[in-house]
Amino acid sequence: MCTSSFAISDDIKGIQLHGFVAQGLIDVNGSNFVNNDEKPSAELTELGFNASYQFSDNLRFSGQAVYLNGGNRYADGLNIDYLLMDWSVFTNEKWQVNLYLGRIKNYHWLYSSTRDVPMTRPSIILPQSVYFDATRNMSVGGDGGALTAKYFSDDLGDFDFRLSSSYSNISDEQAKIILGPFSNGDLTHKADIQSSMYWAPLSSNWRFGLAITDANFQYDKKQESAFTDGDLALTRHYFNGEYQGDNWTFSFELLQERMKLEGFMSDAFIQEKIGQGGFAQLEYIYGANLKFLGRLEHFYADKDDKTGTELAVSTNGFVPKHFGYQHEAVLGATIDVTNNVQIQLEHHWIKGTARLTPVVLPNALVNNHEYWQISAIQVVYWF
Repeated sequence: MCTSSFAISDDIKGIQLHGFVAQGLIDVNGSNFVNNDEKPSAELTELGFNASYQFSDNLRFSGQAVYLNGGNRYADGLNIDYLLMDWSVFTNEKWQVNLYLGRIKNYHWLYSSTRDVPMTRPSIILPQSVYFDATRNMSVGGDGGALTAKYFSDDLGDFDFRLSSSYSNISDEQAKIILGPFSNGDLTHKADIQSSMYWAPLSSNWRFGLAITDANFQYDKKQESAFTDGDLALTRHYFNGEYQGDNWTFSFELLQERMKLEGFMSDAFIQEKIGQGGFAQLEYIYGANLKFLGRLEHFYADKDDKTGTELAVSTNGFVPKHFGYQHEAVLGATIDVTNNVQIQLEHHWIKGTARLTPVVLPNALVNNHEYWQISAIQVVYWF
């Protein structure tokens, strides 16, 4: 396991310091993905500083603080993405076992360990089918612990086993992004369990992964709240793969998520559905400083209602059919201007609105278009 510090380091007595500044412009036509007025916006800001200290041969401390402004995508402001102790518990020629304590990072998904640093992501906006921005702050990591084990086999290849449990603090703004603007209670993230296994076959450019996450949330209403007390259970299963060629990379990730709501709308309300989604992506490096990206992705909020017809009927037309799915095509390019300056550009063509916020009470008045687009450009500097 490594930190997400892809930068020129200032190594002083075991201390490494890194940082990044990313600013962009984003134009969303047809949805409230960033703002409700659909005007071009500069709400594409990421500032970060991370540090690590090698205390001894088997003990390291590291952390990262970030400032984010992404509009409606997630709660803006200052966050501590991770602040942890990394203890190398056991190492020999076959095994490497590490224990992490503190505000740990999520290393279970294909891009979960790099989504917090802009120049390490394949695109400005990650595939929303899997990396839903509404739960970004909870998905990056949380307070708890993790145990990882790497096994190096002479016959089968390399294996990574990971197990973690953590919880995240949810701000009032984050709760409104998930539940809707009428939420004025407290949404609490209970401790969850996450596990994964990755396998890189011997003498192969492939790497495959399986992961499962199981999290529970509790909502405690306040007086005159639009919601009653409620519980939300979210279980996700992932399967991914990545192939590294000489100048190109192919990757895919599939997701199935079970979401169960109890309460919220009334004391007797129960809703359970299974969503499915995923993406396939190709990155191609042309020359010394140019990379192209193409991606297709699909997501269904309910695998048994892929057209959204039942969703519209069950809400008496209040929530249109296009909230039942979201399909997307993306083209992008990354230009390395210097060793530590990068320009990223991309355009998204989207059908459906299943991955827009709020999640529990969709904003059907603003998001009344089935087809919409995103254009974005971002300049990244790191040190």
